[in-house]
Amino acid sequence: MNRRFANHMRGLLVALASLAAWSAPAGAADPDTTVMLVATPALSDPIYRSTVLIARPMEDGRFLGFIVNKPTKITLAQAFPDHGPSKKVPDPIFLGGPERMNTLFALVKRAQSPGKGSLQLTPDLHVVLSGATVDEVIENDPEHARFLFGVVVWQPGELDSEIKRGAWYVEQPQTDLMMRKETSGLWKELVQRLNMRRGAV
Repeated sequence: MNRRFANHMRGLLVALASLAAWSAPAGAADPDTTVMLVATPALSDPIYRSTVLIARPMEDGRFLGFIVNKPTKITLAQAFPDHGPSKKVPDPIFLGGPERMNTLFALVKRAQSPGKGSLQLTPDLHVVLSGATVDEVIENDPEHARFLFGVVVWQPGELDSEIKRGAWYVEQPQTDLMMRKETSGLWKELVQRLNMRRGAV
């Protein structure tokens, strides 16, 4: 399968900062911390409304993120009919974001790195950017992975601006929630939980 990055995307591995200790930011996206973003009911954008994302900082002030609760109707077998291992993965491919939608990424729930071209998001979650390593995950560990087409990239200051406008709740990443197999009610569940918690403060 040909899923190589364009030259400017290959630079992501160099540009991403080392992940610091992770904790929940109070009211903005911490430039050193991976966060879980939950769209607020006020966010009406057709791509991002009712979404849950994981976002990781880059050393140049940008953020890299993936939507985790928007499954498509396409499976790996349909996308890659000539790849034998893909035919054995019944789960749908998710929409990860509107950029690089011709590129397949993988979120892998494990403490150890899945291999070359992987970045740690939380202590037990990695994102795989390398096409060759995505292939290895499909072949060897698909049950612990979520496969996604596309990525979200925020330019410097863009995510903070969206948060100040009330587009996102910013929370500590919860791997079990973000990697849940059934995601149809995930956004609503999180919004209700967050609203209840804020009401109790």
